[in-house]
Amino acid sequence: MTRTFPAALAFCGATLAALPALAAVDIQEVTTDAGYEAWLVQDETVPFVSLELLFEGGTSLDPEGQAGVTNLMVGLLEEGAGDRTAREFAAAQESLAASFSYDAGQDSVTVSARFLTENMDEAVALLRDSLAEPRFDEDAVERVRAQALSGLRSAQTDPSSIAERRASEEVFGDHPYAVPVAGTIESVTDLTRDDLVAAHEAAIAQDRVIIGAAGDISADELSELIDTLMADLPADGAERPGPADPTFDGSVRVEQFDTPQSVAIFGQPGIPRDDEDFFAAYVMNQILGGGGFEARLMEEVREKRGLTYGIYSYLANRENADMMMGRVQSANDRVAEAIEVIRDEWRRMAEEGATQDEVDQAKTYLTGAYPLRFDGNGAIADILVGMQLHDLPIDYVETRNEKVEAVTREDVNRVAAELLDPEKLSFMVVGQPEGLPAPTQ
Repeated sequence: MTRTFPAALAFCGATLAALPALAAVDIQEVTTDAGYEAWLVQDETVPFVSLELLFEGGTSLDPEGQAGVTNLMVGLLEEGAGDRTAREFAAAQESLAASFSYDAGQDSVTVSARFLTENMDEAVALLRDSLAEPRFDEDAVERVRAQALSGLRSAQTDPSSIAERRASEEVFGDHPYAVPVAGTIESVTDLTRDDLVAAHEAAIAQDRVIIGAAGDISADELSELIDTLMADLPADGAERPGPADPTFDGSVRVEQFDTPQSVAIFGQPGIPRDDEDFFAAYVMNQILGGGGFEARLMEEVREKRGLTYGIYSYLANRENADMMMGRVQSANDRVAEAIEVIRDEWRRMAEEGATQDEVDQAKTYLTGAYPLRFDGNGAIADILVGMQLHDLPIDYVETRNEKVEAVTREDVNRVAAELLDPEKLSFMVVGQPEGLPAPTQ
């Protein structure tokens, strides 16, 4: 199965597409005795290991009426596990100089672990407890629930959060992607311990894990580590949702909110990560809205007209949907003009294409810039997971620049004409905009 990388993860497909050639990175394929597969970059220069686990499914597995249950469950994984209370678990991490972090997105649950090689056995045992035996003690549940509810209340007064939620509802309808990762105040308030236990069994299972590691660890040591971590997890998790059918009808919808500036989320259908024209689309987007002050949207909306401080577009590839999205914030009395300019630039790129200079500059940037997070073993482990998630070849890091360099102006302009559709480009605006349709009811 060809997978698409969820936009909710920190190292998204767009970032992966920006990797330069890194011939010095020697990636090993590791198959454990229990049959798990992992990718490893071994580096003995520092006695330190970074481990990245990704469990496919994420918050899209939340049962109906339990929005936010996976997110809350993940927030409790290190709040007591095995024989240790939350305080004792934190003390054990500190004594080992180990660091664990857990995150939930719509398509995945990710676990990042950092530990010294000399403490590897003890750190792995502690991490294993958090994955296989979280306690969900009542005091911990209520403490983390209170934190989640505080965040949800804050989101109710944040125009950007409101715009993202409303855009998801309009685009995804009754698909799980329409439901906020953190849930709602009502749903999170009603969650029980039994709900959390069920969410844990649904989301963290052996059948959906992707593994990357980097640092001072051998293939044999990694194999043993993985089998230890995974042995006591459920064999199978919950069934994942099917493809979404994003709706982009070219409309401009308005949600009234008392703020001096309106936030607009905009988008249209995108292109799959495994499409042969993906790199041409990526270069095209770099020119249109992905290249900072060099991008057309930034030039036309900010530099020439002063309608915003910032604007961008990006290719958004999720497990079950491919989109091209963007965001802008503008004064209430100027956001209508900003939307008009964005649609005009969408049309101009589709009809006229890019110049040779624009294509050359975009390719120079993409082949020369290192991803911001590619700065150590933690980032490398993250990259390895992302590559596997996309079903990219193991030599992708070395050959990626060749794929970008092979993109021609003709490729960019052909893909722009085929992909960009100003008539489907849709906007969700939150604020008190002037000159736009009446608020959405």
